[in-house]
Amino acid sequence: MSLPRLLVVTDRTQATGPLADVVAAAVDAGARAVLLRDRDLPDAERAALAAGLRAVLDPVGGLLVTAGAGGGPAYTAVHLAAAEPFPDPRPALVGRSCHSAAELVQARAEGCDWAFLSPVFATASKPGYGPVLGVAGFARLQPLGPPVYALGGVGPGDVPALLAAGAHGVAVMGPVMRDPAVVRDYLAALA
Repeated sequence: MSLPRLLVVTDRTQATGPLADVVAAAVDAGARAVLLRDRDLPDAERAALAAGLRAVLDPVGGLLVTAGAGGGPAYTAVHLAAAEPFPDPRPALVGRSCHSAAELVQARAEGCDWAFLSPVFATASKPGYGPVLGVAGFARLQPLGPPVYALGGVGPGDVPALLAAGAHGVAVMGPVMRDPAVVRDYLAALA
């Protein structure tokens, strides 16, 4: 499967309504890949939420990625935290969050299919997390990893510069959780 240019990351604490409804609205706006991030949910609740999101994504040929390897082979695509162990057996697709050159090199060596590199800019979702990379820092680090998504404070207006800096695409949480229609703006910028 080719990796989409936009990956929507969930956060039910920022969602304007029930998470499944917000994701459905994002999919209606054109999103085709969603990372179910809400790691704090009990396993049964998370599995039920994943099934609901899969029901929204499957009809449009979308991709559901789950945060963490806890689901094991039941999930075909997982996204790992920077220090999380690589899953065995390996799911079909694996991504990893990275914040440094060393983490990007590790993600490539492990055979990750993608990496998130963050924070590119200051972000309301994780205030004080950093230091921020900026476009120049992103451009310097991204060649070290597998295909890299820019994450952290990225607005639609930032997308052209990040693509020019080598980004495969962008991963977006807060803006989409607060207004799923903004997916159209990101997709237009990524086109």
